[in-house]
Amino acid sequence: RINSAKDDAAGLQIAVRLQAQTRGMGVAMQNTQNASSMLQTADGAFNEVTNVLYRMKDLATQAADGSSNDEDKKAMQAEYDALGKELNNIMGNTSYGGAKLLAEAGGKLGAEIKFQIGASASETMSFNVGTQLTAVHTALTAAAKSYDGASAGDELTAAANATITLLETSLAAVGTMRSAIGAGENRLDHVYNNLGNMSMNTADAEGRIMDADMAAESAKMSS
Repeated sequence: RINSAKDDAAGLQIAVRLQAQTRGMGVAMQNTQNASSMLQTADGAFNEVTNVLYRMKDLATQAADGSSNDEDKKAMQAEYDALGKELNNIMGNTSYGGAKLLAEAGGKLGAEIKFQIGASASETMSFNVGTQLTAVHTALTAAAKSYDGASAGDELTAAANATITLLETSLAAVGTMRSAIGAGENRLDHVYNNLGNMSMNTADAEGRIMDADMAAESAKMSS
């Protein structure tokens, strides 16, 4: 119906504004999916951290029992040290798009992130789990000496019972972190669905302004 400004100057102005909004919302929908993928990557890493901590807690519980002799504890400590190093590997090297996510220094989730979730400058979503990430690093450092690069520790050979509590603290810190990530993912899902609804209706409105009514035009042509 509108092929140039002279066809409907006011209508064209409105349609251009609607089209800009529709295109912006399309990009914002891609942004929310990318953000969700990043958070899912982090959550997957923390899921593995949780599994490692489960095993470390099993070892500490076993070492704390009076039936374990010194040789048993040394063998358990060797595995415990290896698991501590793996925790360091997961936390230090998990990345998304080439950027480290969970590293103590410079990790992307260590500071506030702003997601662009709409077509206008004001439509942003702030996501900040820096405090929770710091708590995870602090708890892991306390629970395993090998987490900071030590070749060997004495958590199970010297203080197995106390180590159980430190591991429980670590699991709680990871759980809090995963809860915050999950809440962010859920919000992004709602943002995506709402953007889809707005985009569809905005595109329909633009079409009603720009496009010809084929039935009416066919009737005119027949007449």
